Amino acid sequence: MIDKFKITCSIFIALLIVDQVIKFGFAHFGWGVQGPIISLQLAYNYGVAFSMFSFLAEYLKYIQLTLVIIGSFYLYKNQYLFKEYYLAIALLYAGGLSNILDRFTYGAVVDYVYWHYMFEFAIFNLADVLIDLAVVLIIYKQFKNSKKSQ
Repeated sequence: MIDKFKITCSIFIALLIVDQVIKFGFAHFGWGVQGPIISLQLAYNYGVAFSMFSFLAEYLKYIQLTLVIIGSFYLYKNQYLFKEYYLAIALLYAGGLSNILDRFTYGAVVDYVYWHYMFEFAIFNLADVLIDLAVVLIIYKQFKNSKKSQ
């Protein structure tokens, strides 16, 4: 359990730092590149995915932080879940807390990856990818475990 906790903390810290450094560059140094498929350009998201709930912009950071705290208590009480999903938890916390930190630092989430080839897709960031990857890992493990129990 201690080794998995150390791995989780290491992954969390490394990814949080990388994501925050990238966002700082876009927010303060004007990083950006226009490409034929993907462009890297600064955008602020005051809502959540696809700018939903942007009318709650000022409160989202507190709502999301409360959800992280509740989730942390739940994981503490159900440590077997941590043992099973530690990698996904590291990714989920790194992405989630990085986006929450943006809300406190910039007043919104710093997004910068814009897919615009063949269709317009929402602009997103590394933290969003980490969250999505964590969800995929959780679903994969659930599917794998359900196959074992049959």
